[in-house]
Amino acid sequence: MRNIRAIRNEADYDWALAEIAHYFENQPAPGTEAANRFDVLASLIETYESRHWPIEATDPIEAIEYRMEISGYTQKDLSELIGSRSRASEILGRKRPLTMQMAHKLSVEWNIPAEVLLRPYHLDSR
Repeated sequence: MRNIRAIRNEADYDWALAEIAHYFENQPAPGTEAANRFDVLASLIETYESRHWPIEATDPIEAIEYRMEISGYTQKDLSELIGSRSRASEILGRKRPLTMQMAHKLSVEWNIPAEVLLRPYHLDSR
């Protein structure tokens, strides 16, 4: 494989991005040396990014709010799904935790990954 190197700093990272960009315009055929080079560059870039710019786990309430925003759902839609308007308000206001049953319904009906909904999150103690 020609000219592959570790990504140790921003200059190496910029080089790797420039190198991999060529493959987005001309995708290599699977199993070729070019495809292998693409895979190695992608792995190096992913590793560097995860070390330098880790993505924090999604908060369950933020995930619900995001789904509501992108899907046009309202708090009324949430209340119909989980049982009552006050319960929906308490969930979104972080006054009440999600139950397993609520998480299951949100996962199935709104297609929010269950592993996101089951993560621990903070409740307001006020």
